Amino acid sequence: MLVDRARKFLLSLLPLPLLLVLLLAACGGGGGNSGGNPAPDPGAGTGSLQVSINALPAGVNGAVRVTGPNNFAQDLAASRTLASLVPGSYTVAAANVTAGSATYTATPATQTVAIAAGATASATVAYSAGTFTLALTQVGNTFDSPTFVTAPSGDARLFVVERDGIIRVLQNGTAGTPLTVPWLDIRTRVFTGGEGGMLSMAFDPDFGRNGYFYVYYTDLQQNIVVERFGTSQLPNVADATSGLVILRIPHSQYTNHFGGLVAFGPDGLLYVGTGDGGGAGDPLGNAQNLAVMLGKLLRVDVRTANAGQPYTIPPGNPYLNQPGTRPEIWASGLRNPWRFAFDTSGLYIADVGQNEREEVNIAALAQAGANYGWDIMEGTRCYGSASCNRSGLVLPAFEYEHGANNANGCSITGGYIYRGSALPELVGRYLYSDYCGGYLKSFLATGGGASTVSEARDWNITGVGQVVSFGRDGAGELYIVSANGRIYRIVRGPSA
Repeated sequence: MLVDRARKFLLSLLPLPLLLVLLLAACGGGGGNSGGNPAPDPGAGTGSLQVSINALPAGVNGAVRVTGPNNFAQDLAASRTLASLVPGSYTVAAANVTAGSATYTATPATQTVAIAAGATASATVAYSAGTFTLALTQVGNTFDSPTFVTAPSGDARLFVVERDGIIRVLQNGTAGTPLTVPWLDIRTRVFTGGEGGMLSMAFDPDFGRNGYFYVYYTDLQQNIVVERFGTSQLPNVADATSGLVILRIPHSQYTNHFGGLVAFGPDGLLYVGTGDGGGAGDPLGNAQNLAVMLGKLLRVDVRTANAGQPYTIPPGNPYLNQPGTRPEIWASGLRNPWRFAFDTSGLYIADVGQNEREEVNIAALAQAGANYGWDIMEGTRCYGSASCNRSGLVLPAFEYEHGANNANGCSITGGYIYRGSALPELVGRYLYSDYCGGYLKSFLATGGGASTVSEARDWNITGVGQVVSFGRDGAGELYIVSANGRIYRIVRGPSA
């Protein structure tokens, strides 16, 4: 009652015109919408886009992205109508998708659609099935006995290691001739007899700041040498006078089985794969001898390397502080681990066999002290006898027999797990070849150290010759190094 009286008193104080305005507003403008403007239609100022995604089998999603004004972006896996779109130009981009061995190609890959207010536009993406294939394209010209290619992460250049002791630079990484002045030239210090030479290189994980890189070669006395160098003031020439020897491992009796790879692991430590010292059947007994560094995978810390102490032993190394052993050893029982590779899924070691079998050992990244069996075993078979003591040995996750007349190959060339972006269908597959086979094959491993291998595939690559090595550039794309002096990039082939 008192509230009503107070309201009436306040209204009586207002001028008549203002009082009439307030009374009309309280009544909704004097009689609803009659005689006034109609309520606005929420969709009148926007439009719609109907996207149809066709010809994919059940259970396979499309890969379509719609972008437009005001930073609009929408990913679609199936047909859908997008409503309330601001008028303007929209782009519909479709990517190829893969299911099993089939690749579904999107047509068109890109289209532009105009959206008008109050209207519905349409766009259709049709997929067609084809088989995903690989091909090779040559990069650069013909090199002089190349053994390895690599690049720092994110670097557009490609660095080519030649056996005689030269590292050359391809400036754009894909075409043309290498720069006239080599990145590094230590030919006068490199032994190239037998299987010797400059065999690989690795860039420091902190190369962008410290300019360090490491090379693996055999010196004039046939020792295995890992040496660090630094860059110079010239952007494409290293400082050949900056060398710091990290490891020098005696290997004087035979001219084969030098191993050959130096690489950094995801732990930031330096790994070195050494051969057993040569001769058939490991006559020196090095692979099972923990007092020598031959026939091993070594792990050292070079982050504080200097002339007085070129490396330290990481605390997790399995033979640290054990009398009669080399603390540098991470794994043993290897014959000639010419190439190995790290991946989030584990460590892959391709070990060259003796007479019958080639193998790939897969270990969890933290698995220390593994003994891969040589010369007790060759692959999963006892070497030189009908039976052997396999206790404590790690058997390969993958192997193949040479076959009659080396029909399947004679010497495995290990590669990498593909993690690039150009070939998403290949991601996670381990690629390898064989020096005698000259092919390109792959498999998928799951389960870390106790891996299960599946999806084995031959990519039907021909004409590459004897495959010496694989390489990886700064974007994660893979390369094949051939004994014919040519380097090939692995690229997408035509859909079958």
